[in-house]
Amino acid sequence: MAKNKNIPSAPPTHFNVTARILHWLMASMILTMIFVGVGMMTSLTWRPWLLDLHIPLGTAILLLVIVRLINRLSFSVPKMPASVSGFQSKAAAGLHWLLYGMMVALPLTGWAQLSAGGFLIKIVPGVNLPPILPENPFLFALMHDAHKVMAWTFFLMIIGHLSAALLHAWVYRDGLFSSITWTRKTINRSENLLPDEQSNDKNNVGNERVM
Repeated sequence: MAKNKNIPSAPPTHFNVTARILHWLMASMILTMIFVGVGMMTSLTWRPWLLDLHIPLGTAILLLVIVRLINRLSFSVPKMPASVSGFQSKAAAGLHWLLYGMMVALPLTGWAQLSAGGFLIKIVPGVNLPPILPENPFLFALMHDAHKVMAWTFFLMIIGHLSAALLHAWVYRDGLFSSITWTRKTINRSENLLPDEQSNDKNNVGNERVM
């Protein structure tokens, strides 16, 4: 019997390969950026060198998050495990989009700050970003404060995101963390099976282990 084409396909168990590569690449870049930012605030000796690293790294993050957003909106994503309540699911989705927003806003406020301060925004020798704000002391102070507050807020959000990820990976072990890795996802198959497949699965109880 031919399959009913009107029946929707089951949601994926993992994010697509592009999403996974971008996630871990950007995670490493953002962690590097945090250490660079701390170094810039604590060492005057290293500040010029770190600033030369901070600007191109921030620019790369801005470009990659745009690619990541396009990819995120173009493909289906795994659904939350059944153990996650509706409120938790909505909160996680909200934090997810806030993280995206911060990954866009932080590089832009840094770019605007340097523009308003009249600084050269060097990516690599001979390649500079154009200013996006006119040189203005008030705008410089405003963007400086906005960038600083956003950076600390983003840092706290990352701690929350990382804590939740490790909780699901080590305590709940519900497959949520493995959906963004290359490991096999252990799930309750009945959550993602279509009605006909669920019936067949029930008939096979005892013959195979339900993952």
